[in-house]
Amino acid sequence: MADPRRAAVVGKPIAHSLSPVIHTAGYAAAGLSGWSYTQIEAGADDLPGLVAGLGPEWAGLSVTMPGKEAALALADEVSPDAAAVGAANTLVRRADGTWYADNTDVTGMVEVLTGAGCVAGAVVTVLGAGGTARAAIAAAARIGAAEVTVVARRPEAVDELRPVAAAAGVPLAGAEWDGAPAHARADLVISTVPKGVADPLADNFDWRPESVFFDVVYDPWPTPLAAAALTAGCRVVSGLDLLLAQAYGQFEHFTGVTAPRAAMRAALPV
Repeated sequence: MADPRRAAVVGKPIAHSLSPVIHTAGYAAAGLSGWSYTQIEAGADDLPGLVAGLGPEWAGLSVTMPGKEAALALADEVSPDAAAVGAANTLVRRADGTWYADNTDVTGMVEVLTGAGCVAGAVVTVLGAGGTARAAIAAAARIGAAEVTVVARRPEAVDELRPVAAAAGVPLAGAEWDGAPAHARADLVISTVPKGVADPLADNFDWRPESVFFDVVYDPWPTPLAAAALTAGCRVVSGLDLLLAQAYGQFEHFTGVTAPRAAMRAALPV
């Protein structure tokens, strides 16, 4: 039997994460009997000490909120996507003990948005200005968005995203959170905020049936905002789709094996 290998998802809070279910199903389908995937509760400040204490059996970490920017700072080498957005959701331990950072949220979002029918020239609204919003801007640029408006609870957070938009080559505008309903009629609306934050907007959005709404939250589902978009006839994509799409890339980083997508998707609750 091969030496045991380990990976985990790290974040705070983390008990809700479905990543262990997805990756464990992938290991079983790929015949990786010596692999295990767990969850570790740790914030951004905890991440350096955690990573420093990992033994050679560790293949990598999936990093969720609030540690994505801290993960980038820990890496010895950084992928172009992670460098462009200034955040990493994946830390891969290499054979020489160094760490490589990537952001599979970007490629995952591109896959999800393309599958939802988003096309070049779209006007995009992003709710939130954290690490996932960075990936959303990069993904919007990659599908050919004409412009992106970030609706933020902290106006200064929009300025922190301007280098991301500039590197991606997409025009960026900022809007205050109280003005979010004015940006509901974009071709694509992406909510990147934590569970519950966008719920009060559900009664105030005037949706266009032609719009696509993508909510990175997946529990509970549908969110009030997603339910309102569905009622209006919009195409709605859940965070489960992104969770899967970004997990495929992480699985391949950690194991060097092509992700068994059907088995990983089948492991999720319907």
